[in-house]
Amino acid sequence: MAGHYVVRQVERADPAVLADLRGAGVATVHEAAGRIGLLGPSIQARQDGAAVAGSAITVSCQPGDNLMIHAAVEVCRPGDVLVVTTTSPSTDGMFGDLLATSLIAHGVVGLVIDAGVRDIATLREMGFPVWSRAVHAQGTVKASPGSVNVPVVAAGQIVRPGDIVVADDDGVVALPIALGPATVAAARKRLDSETAKREQLAGGVLGVDMYHLRPLLDKLGVQYVDELP
Repeated sequence: MAGHYVVRQVERADPAVLADLRGAGVATVHEAAGRIGLLGPSIQARQDGAAVAGSAITVSCQPGDNLMIHAAVEVCRPGDVLVVTTTSPSTDGMFGDLLATSLIAHGVVGLVIDAGVRDIATLREMGFPVWSRAVHAQGTVKASPGSVNVPVVAAGQIVRPGDIVVADDDGVVALPIALGPATVAAARKRLDSETAKREQLAGGVLGVDMYHLRPLLDKLGVQYVDELP
């Protein structure tokens, strides 16, 4: 694709689906979706206990240049998650409290950025959730073109405009909108199953018995002995 674009319109997920997936959490959503869509562990939560789910507004920036983040704010809507990438690896602090103030004013619920952020103490005080590759005070310029609402790659995972993005202490997962309802159903089943398993484990049942693992251990040649031969 030649040129640079700000795409104004994107399809967004059903708010009810987003709410269910936020409640389920990243780990459950990732499993329920068939273990797809998980961003790499280089993207870390910069606060404790935050959980968001929203539709992705994607941004492709030049490293060390946050011009396109400013351009993206105009197309954001309440409930969106801004997903920012750079065309080559960068840890510069491309986002801080002033941009967060702007995003909050437009209803954005969080930021996922495959680069750096700064003003982190203020961001935490503001309660604006951020997942980033780095925390770094290095400033940026506003000089280079990029694009808004084009497919991007964040921490090894492709993220498309409008994708469902779920983020919490465990990381970030991005899924196509079409997978949302089925993932919600599968997540509910997993959560119900985990509740039952948690009760068994709390009652003293061993995992090797609950998961019927003794035959597998035997097949793999694992022996139980009172002391080494």
